[in-house]
Amino acid sequence: MENSDKTPISSTSSLRPSPSVAAEEPEPKKVKMSTTTSDDEQCTTAEGTKIRYKRRKVAIFFAYCGVGYQGMQKNPGAKTIEGELEEALYVSGAVPEQDRGLSKRYDWARSARTDKGVSAVGQVVSGRFYIDPPGFVERLNSNLPSQIRIFGFKRVTASFSAKKFCDRRRYVYLVPVFALDPCCHRDRETVLASLGSENELVKCLECSERGRKVEGLVGNSKRNLELEAVNGETNGLSDRNVVVNSGVTENVEVSLSIKDENGLNKESINHDEGKVLLEEVNAKTDLETVVSAQDVAAPLNGGSENNSGALEEEKVNGEDTPVKKSVFTYGEKERERFNKILKYYVGTHNFHNFTTRIKPEDPSAHRFIISFDASTTVVVDGMEFVKCEIVGQSFMLHQIRKMMGLAVAIMRNVAPESLIDKAMQKEVSITVPTAPEVGLYLDECFFTSYNQKWKDTHEEVSMKAYEKEAEEFKMKYIYSHIASTEHKEGTVGLWLHSLNHRNYADLRILDEEDVTNDKKSEIGVVTGVVNDKKSEIGVVTGVVNDEKSEIEVVTGVANDKKSESEVVIE
Repeated sequence: MENSDKTPISSTSSLRPSPSVAAEEPEPKKVKMSTTTSDDEQCTTAEGTKIRYKRRKVAIFFAYCGVGYQGMQKNPGAKTIEGELEEALYVSGAVPEQDRGLSKRYDWARSARTDKGVSAVGQVVSGRFYIDPPGFVERLNSNLPSQIRIFGFKRVTASFSAKKFCDRRRYVYLVPVFALDPCCHRDRETVLASLGSENELVKCLECSERGRKVEGLVGNSKRNLELEAVNGETNGLSDRNVVVNSGVTENVEVSLSIKDENGLNKESINHDEGKVLLEEVNAKTDLETVVSAQDVAAPLNGGSENNSGALEEEKVNGEDTPVKKSVFTYGEKERERFNKILKYYVGTHNFHNFTTRIKPEDPSAHRFIISFDASTTVVVDGMEFVKCEIVGQSFMLHQIRKMMGLAVAIMRNVAPESLIDKAMQKEVSITVPTAPEVGLYLDECFFTSYNQKWKDTHEEVSMKAYEKEAEEFKMKYIYSHIASTEHKEGTVGLWLHSLNHRNYADLRILDEEDVTNDKKSEIGVVTGVVNDKKSEIGVVTGVVNDEKSEIEVVTGVANDKKSESEVVIE
């Protein structure tokens, strides 16, 4: 009975797969991604056939001029390079609609973050994008402004990250040669103080805001408050040296308060009244030239070797004084000294004084600088620049600009060389000058370890294939922008006027143990003066007491004689 219920099994069983099913191959596993979207995208051609594209992990090489942008990193409400690039990727079809504005979904990473106004020649970003059909670079450039250019892309491994795999970054800062001249673009107080000395300084006739304090608190706030407290304690003293040495901020308000409606110092205008004329803007160079009434041309942004030996009459304190223009050149001696200063930065150091919002004990304050060199010069639009190349593993916010600011201050004899070592000490807290951002740009990012590991299977991630395009972009957009900005606005020149002890009191520190000891010594001077006064008062009091004692002795003798007289009478 049981056998009757079973169905007979034939030799051609239905368990054998059909030919159509057997011909299908299992689909390969997809590579894991940090996104919930599909790797594939279908595209319908004109003939009606569907083509499926896949996302590819690539490294994109590009350059940009940072003027008008608030830096590289995307920031809500701000115009950034990253924001422009992400939108161009979406419009070009490299990023699907559902991932628009969500960079984490396509593994976005950048090699370096540049500050506001800073440019780049060899910037690299990575991610998973739809790079097909051919023409990916052309599509991107057509949706980007002319000051952002895509050079090309390279296929990379699935685990590649432009941030994590970048082991070195090279930046370049172009500093005008005149900025290294100790006599060029000095503030008014320093020029007046040099009168009558062997090295009289040149009064600047080009910068309308010379001698003005920069906006905001430039020096160390805690230090300035303590100096003001010291000034208050010495108001009743007659020691003039104490008042001069400690009164750093007293004269600041004078130059700020004397202004006309245009924001210029009336004092500086009165000195040059009837002498300085503003010529029309040159149609070719767009330069505003300042000349004397006798048509004596003043050199742009300080003297250079082209203007050596030029003499000009100017009024200083109401007296006619011949002033000789600077003949400073970046020769072998100056090159050797500047490179010696920059070498202090090489190695692993604590750069907490060269950035913001980083505490000295924070491990991220330690950075490794591989090299820092300033051996070459370039001439752009008639202006000579020193090309300062710095290579390091990574950099913090404003770090390079502060390193350059202190180095320039030392070259101009505003600060001692020993201050660099002191600024990199953990227990020292000082304010370091920040050089203008216009001269800084990211030159190249290096992926040495990655290229060595994957050299047999993947393309080399480097700028070698795009060197010619990068050089053309650099000369057309970055170098020309740096030179024209200095010609028109005099950004570096105005910054140099603020580079003094009045604005940066910490630059005066010499060989003290540390900043704390320096502050204690200043307070100790005042305390010593007070103690001296007390000692003088004590001496006078002692003399009075001695005279009082002598009077008491005489009185005692008189009393004794009076007693003897009384005895005789009795």
